[in-house]
Amino acid sequence: MTGATAAGDGPGVAVEINDASRAAEAAAVAERLAGERVASRLADQDATLWGPEAEPEASIRLAWTGLHRSSRPVVGEIEAVRGEFHAEGVDRVVLAGMGGSSLAPEVITAAAGVPLVVLDTTDPAQVAEALSGDLSRTVLVVSSKSGSTVETDSHRRIFEAAFRANDIDPASRIVVVTDPGSPLESIARENGYRRVFLADPNVGGRYSALTAFGLVPAGLAGADIAALLAEAASAAPALGADSPENPALRLAAALGVAHSEGAEKVVFADNGSGFPGFADWAEQLIAESTGKEGTGLLPVAVENTSAPGFVDAGDDATTVVLGDPVENAGITVSGTLGGSLLLWEFATAFVGRLLGINPFDQPDVEAAKKAARALLDTPERAASAAEPLLRDGAVEVYATGQWRPADTGSLSAVVRSLLAETPTSGYLAVQAYLDREQDASAAVLRPELARRSGAQTTFGWGPRFLHSTGQYHKGGHQNGVFLQLTGDNEQDLDVPGRPYTLGTLQLAQALGDGQVLADHGRPVLRVHLTDRAAGLAQLVAAIQETTP
Repeated sequence: MTGATAAGDGPGVAVEINDASRAAEAAAVAERLAGERVASRLADQDATLWGPEAEPEASIRLAWTGLHRSSRPVVGEIEAVRGEFHAEGVDRVVLAGMGGSSLAPEVITAAAGVPLVVLDTTDPAQVAEALSGDLSRTVLVVSSKSGSTVETDSHRRIFEAAFRANDIDPASRIVVVTDPGSPLESIARENGYRRVFLADPNVGGRYSALTAFGLVPAGLAGADIAALLAEAASAAPALGADSPENPALRLAAALGVAHSEGAEKVVFADNGSGFPGFADWAEQLIAESTGKEGTGLLPVAVENTSAPGFVDAGDDATTVVLGDPVENAGITVSGTLGGSLLLWEFATAFVGRLLGINPFDQPDVEAAKKAARALLDTPERAASAAEPLLRDGAVEVYATGQWRPADTGSLSAVVRSLLAETPTSGYLAVQAYLDREQDASAAVLRPELARRSGAQTTFGWGPRFLHSTGQYHKGGHQNGVFLQLTGDNEQDLDVPGRPYTLGTLQLAQALGDGQVLADHGRPVLRVHLTDRAAGLAQLVAAIQETTP
């Protein structure tokens, strides 16, 4: 049997392994995992599954396996708060959160077709656009597990000032989601914010979709979060069953077998799943959980099933289609949203066991944050970080660390030099520290570069990806090359109570992460757009001049 029960029948999740030879190998691994009782042990929150070194962390990170039950009481609380806001004419929800605090709510609301303004950026124009909405109808959800996330704290400060400037009591319009005892909880209590939701502290950020971090913003925005939990509850028994037909065991086994054979990337394409952005959520879950100790799975989210990287995937990648099956996809995954969230969480934890790593820590994430903080403490370093290797029209080109392009005669020559540095079976990461809305056309760079490089190519908006694939970039397979995009800001925003602007923070994050990548020996090229629209058009043209 190559698939689990069909979506909508039984557990509501289905996994089909379409490669016959790999399906046979995966079946054997799934049988072994079932014999080791890893599924029931995970459902029972057995922290010993990943070895003694991982046990201390795992012992405080497994409550997510029961969230379909334990999160039910918060549903009524969220609905009550939403009712209060609606009675006051407040129906516009803005979410300030990064990584696990934003990716799940974005998927949940998109699937439900309800609006949610997500701020997971330090781009001044994107934040200004959120501020330009009707503040008289706005509630700000400030969501941070640690309670000290610099981006989220900046958004809170900026919105507080904006509410006050519009004669709106900030405390009445701010809802906080955080862990018990965090600095953000203290701030919220001191300032008398409207409501504080405390999430289960024994759940890591990337596994928190069904905690208050996922449910509060989605529920306030109008998504049916009770139904979401019900979907997860329907899937839970099958995912915790010690059976080789367990969809999560089979999915993990297929990915683990593929990785052992050199397929260290997982290419996601949506084909009618009904869950826009699901691959972005899965990207953080998989990259942060597995990308460490020089190993791991690199998720690659592509535009569709006809995109470069999917249709021409090589032996270094497993293709996964979300939704309806297509020809030549390695794996097809379908089901309800709640069931799919839980499926991928279980499968990712199982992959950690197969790879011999701890799927609940993120040892390399802090390095980029420290580097950015150092630049903020000495802003003159950021301003004089380097001289450009090339000035051409609306772009300036910089190289970070020791690596230098072989040819700096033109923008296309520089891009060609970077692509030539991609190792066999390596990858290219495009990192855009720009406005995800106004500069959305930057996303076209991924397929253009993938088509010409022949390498698996990822695209991430900065600093959002730092809370996602940023862990893999430093801790996973060290065969990536990196193209950073930064841009001049037509406007900037002060961060009240802080000695920097959003634009300064945005550049410090790019430079800090670039330096950490360079310290790992990776090639890093930064293209700075002095005029964003013109510079992006110029960059696309330069890429098209390279040989496919």
